[in-house]
Amino acid sequence: MATSDFTARRAAFRKLHESGCFVIPNPWDVGTARYLRHLGFKALATTSAGFAFSRGLPDTDVPPDTVLNHIAEIVGSVDLPVNADFESGYAPEPEGVARNVRLCVETGVAGLSIEDSTGDPSLPLYDLPVAVERMKAARSAIDESGEDVLLVGRAECFLVRHADPLKDAIRRLQAYAEAGADVLYAPGVFQRADIQAIVSAVRPKPVNVLMTANTGLKVSDLANMGVRRISVGSSLARAAWGGFIQAAKAIAEEGSFSGFDTAAPFAELNSFFRNDAKVR
Repeated sequence: MATSDFTARRAAFRKLHESGCFVIPNPWDVGTARYLRHLGFKALATTSAGFAFSRGLPDTDVPPDTVLNHIAEIVGSVDLPVNADFESGYAPEPEGVARNVRLCVETGVAGLSIEDSTGDPSLPLYDLPVAVERMKAARSAIDESGEDVLLVGRAECFLVRHADPLKDAIRRLQAYAEAGADVLYAPGVFQRADIQAIVSAVRPKPVNVLMTANTGLKVSDLANMGVRRISVGSSLARAAWGGFIQAAKAIAEEGSFSGFDTAAPFAELNSFFRNDAKVR
């Protein structure tokens, strides 16, 4: 794919973050990426968990090379900006994060996220000075590439059930902004007051909010709070798994095919992918 095409996508992606609020849904394969594009979304993001489940693995257990190939496949399947869920950079030390970020940029992504989770239950988050150095390493790797790729700084305080997740998330996100993060993200925050506190604390940096359940909040509500973008993580993948599990259990446990009642019609899907292939 031409470098100029990536340049245009990256410019469009940065523009999306300058005003308003947009949803950046998370496909887990080429088919879901193309269908989301068909629905009119302006950008997409990969999901580490959604992809891992499709490979028969738990989240965080997919090898980096496999992840990079997947990201490149999603980028190549649509003409939209793609943000990579790049977990914790697939390395503990800043040098390793920088090396892997350079490889991720080469896939053509328009953005990538780096989180501060260690994967170690006894010390679930990197100490802040270490986390900041890792973020700086990611920033430097992007800058040295010469590509306009957005860096998303993620504070995982809510997901690891930190004693005071809001206070620590704000402290960390502010530090990541100073370290060069373009977009700030604290997955697991659902309360209106917490969302508004984060948006206010890091303004004017754009904030991403993760929606993984029907909390009653709508896109318009989040937009009114000043949220710039909304992602859904593995939620669409889990919704698909929910339908699959329900239908499969009905067959295995009841000898019933009732789970097929809500299945997407074959003709509709087949027609979509036939027509989609013609316009690519």
